[in-house]
Amino acid sequence: MSASGIVFKDITKRYGSDPSAPLAVKGISFEVPRGTLTTILGPSGCGKTTTLRMIAGLETPTSGQIFIAGQDVTTLGPAQRNVSMMFQSYALFPHMDVLENVMYGLRMSGVAKDSARSRAVEALRNVGLVGFDDRLPSELSGGQQQRVALARALVLEPAVLLFDEPLSNLDARLRREMREEIRTLQQRLQLTVAYVTHDQSEALAVSDQIIVMDGGLIAQSGTPQELYEYPKTEFVAGFMGEAMLFPARADASGTVSLGPLRITPRQAMVGGAVKVAVRPEAWHIGPPGVGLAARLAKAAYLGSNYEYTFETELGAIFVVSPDLTHVLQPGADVGLSLADHGVSVVAHAG
Repeated sequence: MSASGIVFKDITKRYGSDPSAPLAVKGISFEVPRGTLTTILGPSGCGKTTTLRMIAGLETPTSGQIFIAGQDVTTLGPAQRNVSMMFQSYALFPHMDVLENVMYGLRMSGVAKDSARSRAVEALRNVGLVGFDDRLPSELSGGQQQRVALARALVLEPAVLLFDEPLSNLDARLRREMREEIRTLQQRLQLTVAYVTHDQSEALAVSDQIIVMDGGLIAQSGTPQELYEYPKTEFVAGFMGEAMLFPARADASGTVSLGPLRITPRQAMVGGAVKVAVRPEAWHIGPPGVGLAARLAKAAYLGSNYEYTFETELGAIFVVSPDLTHVLQPGADVGLSLADHGVSVVAHAG
């Protein structure tokens, strides 16, 4: 277990003392390998923030065990865990300058002033903030405040770094820049990170492992590619990026029929009703008479691609096409076929 950053074993969490109250987290187990970044992803109320707070020691599990760097920390408080947490609000002290903010945790831990100062300067250099030492938080942009909060978390050299929706207060461009910086920093410093977000593209961009939670349970975990390409359930297929779900049938051999199209699932399927999840980019537009007959109903130009809505025997189908040369006009008849990627067969829920 020494190679593990974080291990959860059969963790449950119930708020309050009423034993009949529902569980917020329902017996989950997972591992965050040391030096990797795991994102805990899911809709509001799925249990992801409760899970992060239990790693931090801000909540105590109702049952189960938590290990950090091989040590059982289940009953230990936050100060005994060597964990730093970065909140979406940044929580900087407004009356302290940048350097004082970053030094604060070290000084509270009894580190000498000169040593704390040199470590804080190095942490600020790591996050690309040189020459900002004397500024107050109110004099900084949102992205700069975020970097200060990140430096303050890093300077403590935690065994585990936790992020709770760290980019939700930033605009889209800054969000993209900061997620790239967090990922680069995590890989360069070999940090062990647990990262909570509800943003699927953010999770895909920064993670070694993604854990998708739904209703207090782990719906699926794996690499970003596994969860995007091979979702196991309707929920994961719909939650990990945009996907249309089509009712279909698997025959005795496991081959799935979707209108005139035939799909061979990657995993063994029992014959009967299934759902096919198709990403908008998985459709190939060809000449009429090949594949699924389709007529273009709507087209929208988005700069880097076109978004098309086709009418078919399967209903309306949404397609994203990067082809900016052969532009289709509404009323055009085409044939739709499926690529090898972006198509998955999941068991029919209920």
